Amino acid sequence: MINSSKFRFFYINFGHFIDHMFMLIFAKAAFNAGIEFGIGKEKAYVEMIPYGIPSLILFGACAPIAAFLADKWSRSGMMTVFFFGIGLASIITGLAQSLLQIGIGLALIGVFASIYHPVGIAMLIERGGKIGWLLGMNGVWGNMGVAGAPLVTGYILTQYDWRMAFIIPGFFSIILGISYLLYNKSDVVGTVFSSEKKEDPLGFAPGWQRALISLFLVTAAGGFVFGGMTFLIPRLFDIRMQGISNDIAVTGALAAAIYAVAAFTQLLVGSQIDKRSIKSVLIFIACSQPVFLFLMGVLTDYSLFVVSLLAMGFVFGQIPITDAVLSQYIPDKWRTKVLSIKFLINLLIGAGALITARYLLSSGSGFESVMQSLSISACIVLFAAFLLPKQV
Repeated sequence: MINSSKFRFFYINFGHFIDHMFMLIFAKAAFNAGIEFGIGKEKAYVEMIPYGIPSLILFGACAPIAAFLADKWSRSGMMTVFFFGIGLASIITGLAQSLLQIGIGLALIGVFASIYHPVGIAMLIERGGKIGWLLGMNGVWGNMGVAGAPLVTGYILTQYDWRMAFIIPGFFSIILGISYLLYNKSDVVGTVFSSEKKEDPLGFAPGWQRALISLFLVTAAGGFVFGGMTFLIPRLFDIRMQGISNDIAVTGALAAAIYAVAAFTQLLVGSQIDKRSIKSVLIFIACSQPVFLFLMGVLTDYSLFVVSLLAMGFVFGQIPITDAVLSQYIPDKWRTKVLSIKFLINLLIGAGALITARYLLSSGSGFESVMQSLSISACIVLFAAFLLPKQV
């Protein structure tokens, strides 16, 4: 028998997978959708980017609302809403009959996707334990969702069309939501989640103000880099890997491989922050990001693949660090609120990366300039790492 804690851990982690996968379906399907709605091949990808920006904004902007509802109602209840809501929103997007309707459908995906991070991460760390490992494992699941988006979407595009790329995953999420709802109704689960209502006797740890400033800077700069990397790599590979293949399914698989392999750096980082100073681990990661991001802008084919893997590894490896810092300094009753603000900042600035990318690409600057802007942003993470309190 699998105990209730393991079931709980499974649903929290699979929710992270779904959250990131659904947010990135459009990154791979945008070009095909643009073609269907009459946009020329030369401009299809660039012209479709704005329709995905509201989704990213709402992904962050609605997080504080999700946190408020979770605190007033139930964290587990909000997770149920997440599974059903994001599935229905994805199906609605696949049924769109105009570009405006696509934008509305994507916006709804962003609204329901906003539930996961402030609620799911708070549920994950509320019991303590080996926080680094828990966050690392959860991060792997989330990044497998990032990896699964171009892989699954690329495959569905070759077999069906962009509409089914949204509809099929949407039905899957609803089925998972039904499963979670049935699981959540059991008497055992009521006991498992009863900790949500308990008061946390611990307060803010000494040095929390400085830690939050550092956290803000890492979140802002990291959000810009993460938003750009996860959205742009599939298209970058389409353009810069012509020497390997011009099949979108192949380049989608290569992008998926980058995300999937790089995801496991979170387990490594998670284990290290359970043993070592978080500050030293973050400094090491922050020193490496700018170099590899810059090289991505000038390389092609196999060399681009290798450098992208290294860059993505360091980008993903940074993710569990901020939540580990938060778990050390912020008491449980404040975590959903702080997490929601953290992801609001992260994703609003992530949307800014898409706006920047669209401007640079439409002005003819190319992916070289886009990657240079990401590299410069990554330098801020290094400054934030040195700002962390010494005891972290």
